[in-house]
Amino acid sequence: MASSLPREVKNVLVCGGAGYIGSHTVLELTRQSDSTVYILDNLSTGYEKTIPKSDRVVFINGDVSDVDFVDREVFSKYKIDAVMHFCALIVVPESVTNPLKYYDNNVVGTLRLLQVMQKHEVPYFIFSSTAAVFGIPETSPIDPSAATVPINPYGETKLVVERMLRWCSEAYGLKFASLRYFNACGADKEINIGECHKPESHLIPIILQVALGQRENVQVFGDDYNTVDGTCVRDYIHVTDLATAHIRALEYLAKGGKSDVFNLGSGLGYTVKEVVDACRKVTGHPIPAVVSPRRGGDPDSLVAGSKKAEEVLGWTRKYDSIEKIVETAWRWHKNNPHGFDHAH
Repeated sequence: MASSLPREVKNVLVCGGAGYIGSHTVLELTRQSDSTVYILDNLSTGYEKTIPKSDRVVFINGDVSDVDFVDREVFSKYKIDAVMHFCALIVVPESVTNPLKYYDNNVVGTLRLLQVMQKHEVPYFIFSSTAAVFGIPETSPIDPSAATVPINPYGETKLVVERMLRWCSEAYGLKFASLRYFNACGADKEINIGECHKPESHLIPIILQVALGQRENVQVFGDDYNTVDGTCVRDYIHVTDLATAHIRALEYLAKGGKSDVFNLGSGLGYTVKEVVDACRKVTGHPIPAVVSPRRGGDPDSLVAGSKKAEEVLGWTRKYDSIEKIVETAWRWHKNNPHGFDHAH
């Protein structure tokens, strides 16, 4: 496919490019642009096996918060034109029990990165934000302009960065897009990369572990929510569609678009029971489900209003049903039942 990025965006740095969403974004950058992609990742949660074998991909093993290293080994060596930032810790319960770890990595790490970018006058920054900035929203679907009242440190750290970006934009002319995503899921349809967290905390991989015989059942946390079947409603967005949105956002900024925030989701809500049913249908496995007590802080429904991203960025989704998303995830998990530890 011909490059959709302007010619002056030759070198894109993807921080956290060996992680789940980062690696899919690197892959789409190699497909949808002519840019050279530099991956900065310390492999604490990412995997070297995700990195494409390409002369347009350069891997740098290092930590985003090590200012001297990032300055010397990345920005002084290569002329970086844009940065996409995926280096966040993302486990909500852990953020509640260890908030300082999350502030250190998610806020201070990003601050350090922005300092080096400012020194080298890098103009464009695409930030991986989250629906968790909204907390428990009053309306659904959630508009990007809805009130941001996070209910956990994870969401709070992302919101702090969003605010920091706004001030950096005013002070230094940095152009940024904050992309607030909902539940990323699925796997690339051609290349053998997919979702692999240790321990796994995301719903679809957990359900598929039951189909693989790695768990006896899936726990459904609460069935008395104010939804069609009593289980929580969430918005599931395919990881490749998310990756494409990052490229559209960079294109938009590079062509003169103003700094802004966008929600990325499908605009469709599925209950936990509906997701389990979709997994049963795709895998042909009965997948027993057990209802457990509610978890603290789970809103009834989180659905994205993504019209702004569609209209302003020209973003379109390829995966428009939960079955299609689950099919790609199932192919990956079947081929890699132990994740990247035994990936072939």
